[in-house]
Amino acid sequence: MLAFGGETLVLTHDVLVEGVHVLPGQDAADIAWKLVAVNLSDLAAKGAEPVGILLGHMLGEGDARFIEGLREVLDAYDVPLLGGDTVKGGPQRSWGVTALGRATHVPVPSRSGAQVGDGVFVTGTLGAAMLGHAALTGGGEADTAAYLRPTPLLAEGRALAPLVSAMMDVSDGLLLDAWRLGTASGVTLELDSAAVPVADETRRNESLRWGDDYQLLFTAPADAALPVAASRIGTVAPLDHGPLRLDGRSLSPEDGLGYTHG
Repeated sequence: MLAFGGETLVLTHDVLVEGVHVLPGQDAADIAWKLVAVNLSDLAAKGAEPVGILLGHMLGEGDARFIEGLREVLDAYDVPLLGGDTVKGGPQRSWGVTALGRATHVPVPSRSGAQVGDGVFVTGTLGAAMLGHAALTGGGEADTAAYLRPTPLLAEGRALAPLVSAMMDVSDGLLLDAWRLGTASGVTLELDSAAVPVADETRRNESLRWGDDYQLLFTAPADAALPVAASRIGTVAPLDHGPLRLDGRSLSPEDGLGYTHG
């Protein structure tokens, strides 16, 4: 976040790597969509309104399709391409975007404001991206849109910004991101696994740990009238034996809470 005149700017940067964040040989139009969408999701978690993006693109096969997908996602969210750079590189391609946004509420929501007694909430349903990934890799049949073309919840983030005490998007798995929020706030998030909406009840445990959902995880007064549809999945408690408890059991990243980078 950066104060600039009478505005507060929100800046974020994310990179996708072939074979890690996107599948080898994946349609480049879908890669372009996801690249922009995951950055817009970071802006959504700050309640920010997009101003534009800067693109870092590694040239290669499918560039025409990449441009098509890029145009689609920028048009869908009315976001301008402000500039960027193109390069050539090795066989494993990567793409980066820096997204710039304007805060619509100050103070800007962060991970560090959760208050004891708050409720813990999440939007949407978790695990849809996991099922889409499985369908694309031969592990079943499911709608693949949640994995290939995630939806940044920009309007929801702006609506929640004046109300929440802490907020972030779910990119690396609900449990890991909840652990991060609890750590940043110096509290314990007590979660009820049965209260979390999941796309496949038979894979509930995986759904809590799989990333790429890009839903909003937030804390707010337990009795608040929420302006968006969300499920209460827990309570903020004083810090006790770590920042996360699931069904009464304290957990840490060593328990395999989600996707970790490197």
